[in-house]
Amino acid sequence: MVHVPQSSAQDLADVLPDGVVVADADGRVTLVSTVAARMLGRVGSDDVGRPLAEVLRLQDQDAQAWTACNTPYAGLRTRTGVPEQPWLTPGGVEVLVTAALHRAERLGPVTQVVVTIRWGHGRARLDRERSDLVATVAHELRSPLTGVKGFVQALLNRWDKLNDEQKKLMLETVAADSDRLSRLIAELLDVARIDTGRLQLYPRPSDGGVLVERVVESVRAATAREIDLAVAGALPDVMVDPDKFTQVVTNLVENAVRHGDGLVTVLAEPEPHPDAPDGLRVTVSDQGEGIKPELRRRVFTKFWTGGVSGGSGLGLYIVNGLVRAHGGVVSIDDAPGGGAVLSVTWPGVPEELVV
Repeated sequence: MVHVPQSSAQDLADVLPDGVVVADADGRVTLVSTVAARMLGRVGSDDVGRPLAEVLRLQDQDAQAWTACNTPYAGLRTRTGVPEQPWLTPGGVEVLVTAALHRAERLGPVTQVVVTIRWGHGRARLDRERSDLVATVAHELRSPLTGVKGFVQALLNRWDKLNDEQKKLMLETVAADSDRLSRLIAELLDVARIDTGRLQLYPRPSDGGVLVERVVESVRAATAREIDLAVAGALPDVMVDPDKFTQVVTNLVENAVRHGDGLVTVLAEPEPHPDAPDGLRVTVSDQGEGIKPELRRRVFTKFWTGGVSGGSGLGLYIVNGLVRAHGGVVSIDDAPGGGAVLSVTWPGVPEELVV
């Protein structure tokens, strides 16, 4: 084990974001960081040399002490640490505590205990987010599942009494609800990949203008709303994953159709860059109510929904994640005549890849 001079160890511990308490082989404290002292209400106390149990005054909901429950100096000789657990400080604030147990020799007695303490606010926030996720997913899944189950049950119970048109209508509804479920599951998988950094991209030089045109034609075929496509000048190729590019533009256009009124305008234009190859800007405008400036940061969070048109609230979160993964940028503005304008810039093709 490398021994760090006490002054250097104290200085290092004091700049760490988490609290640190260190005790020796005899269970006597050798170091308390400034953050730990503040968490434990020990500011101004001379705790070096005191018993660990006296300094580490943490209790659980049953008023049991951390040292009594975890017995860091006892137990199996193969034990190397204490897993993270929630505990309460003397002030009643939840903190998350973990410990490393060091031994001078393998399977020997514990010679040093290093306890780290961090605030529990982050865990509480994550717990709330998980609860919100479960509630939202359950709600979004329940509606189409109810429709599928209801129509299938009706077909099974009344097959001989239904005419062909009624059967066709029910089956079409079941198919539409099944597609909705598939889209939601795909969105949830994308969210998980973005959150965990496991999003896989396969970028290659692509004709962004052609991809945008295909998206517009596809959405036009599924809506009665008018969608206008404008192309400003010769468009450069972009370095993107074509599937993800298509997913982003589709989400933006469908979002404008769902939440806006009147004409939806899609503009594709070159995006000059002074220090890199020119990129592509795709702008989607609608004639709806727009998005208030104070809400624009929330638009790209999970499960944000605006207006009364429904949706999972994941579309723009995924848009932002996919665009940022490409090195692009998403921005929101107001349309001159009212409505929202969402713009996405995509990187151009590096010179060494230009044929």
